Amino acid sequence: MTNTKTTKHSKYNINYHIVFCPKYRHPIFKNKLESELLSCFKKVCSNYGYELIEQEIMPDHAHLFISAPPTVVPVGIVRKLKSISANHIFKNFPNLKKAKFWGSGLWSRGYYVGTAGSVSSETIQKYIQNQKNV
Repeated sequence: MTNTKTTKHSKYNINYHIVFCPKYRHPIFKNKLESELLSCFKKVCSNYGYELIEQEIMPDHAHLFISAPPTVVPVGIVRKLKSISANHIFKNFPNLKKAKFWGSGLWSRGYYVGTAGSVSSETIQKYIQNQKNV
């Protein structure tokens, strides 16, 4: 197992591909706002013990590839990323809230999350099926 991490009581390799969009899918993440968001996500991940493997900010959505311990639920990661980044962005770009979001939040309610490890699901299935043959 590559990229295996350890907690006190477990070994794991859990990675999440997370995608979410600003409300109304406004294409706002460009230039300074994009770099500020990249920096904010790095800080949130560092503060909460998530490994930020990769990130890409598109003008109208964010892609994050994050590894987190098995004690952390994906929705918790998304909530932290969205709430902290929204507060940070609105604090540093106060005109953005007035111009585009009229008192509502920065992020839309929905999100996408997919899981990934270091092997394919077919490999895991074959491994489990062959356990009695070992």
